[in-house]
Amino acid sequence: MGNHRQISYKEGPVLISLNSFLSSGRKILLLAALTAPAIVPGQAGTTGQTQPERRDHGMLQLTSSAFEHESNIPTQFSCDGRNISPELSWSAAPAGTKSFALVMDDPDAPIAGGYTHWLVYNIPATAHRIPENAPNQDRLPGGGMQGKNDSGKYGYTGPCPPSGTHRYYFRLYALDTELSQDSGASKASLEKAIRGHVLATAELLRRYKRSAGKAA
Repeated sequence: MGNHRQISYKEGPVLISLNSFLSSGRKILLLAALTAPAIVPGQAGTTGQTQPERRDHGMLQLTSSAFEHESNIPTQFSCDGRNISPELSWSAAPAGTKSFALVMDDPDAPIAGGYTHWLVYNIPATAHRIPENAPNQDRLPGGGMQGKNDSGKYGYTGPCPPSGTHRYYFRLYALDTELSQDSGASKASLEKAIRGHVLATAELLRRYKRSAGKAA
């Protein structure tokens, strides 16, 4: 007579009865716990494949104490007032941010490509705001460089639509690099320089309409 092995499977512990050689006259009972392969949370339905790591950077947010979202721009920030730049603040920059860039433009202007009102770049990664009334010069006191707007001057120039209500977009870019000094020569050159380096983007939309007596 040869060896005889009987194995029965259940959900949980399994009892295995193993007969040794009959000449020994002994029977050995072996109790073994067989467990199913462990399932890693988030990998149900996979066959041992490792899921890519997710990095949640949150959402870059851009705000201003000067106006509400999609509201009208106050006169003091336009050509009809003091023509000073509004305060801008941001938060929740993604990990790996090396600098920020800011563009303000008017896509409703009657010129190809719209009208560029403000270009700022190489804003330090540690910065969280641009104060109101930023100086119209090539470098900002707290760090960062300003390009020339479409009036040919460094820094900010306010809304001054010839007619009707125009939209004004403030776009902040979190970048994984710092840019060369000539990157902000124009909106086109800045957009080209940041291509492939944008980690996150935040946007504000504002509007402005001049009074009937001031519109061109």
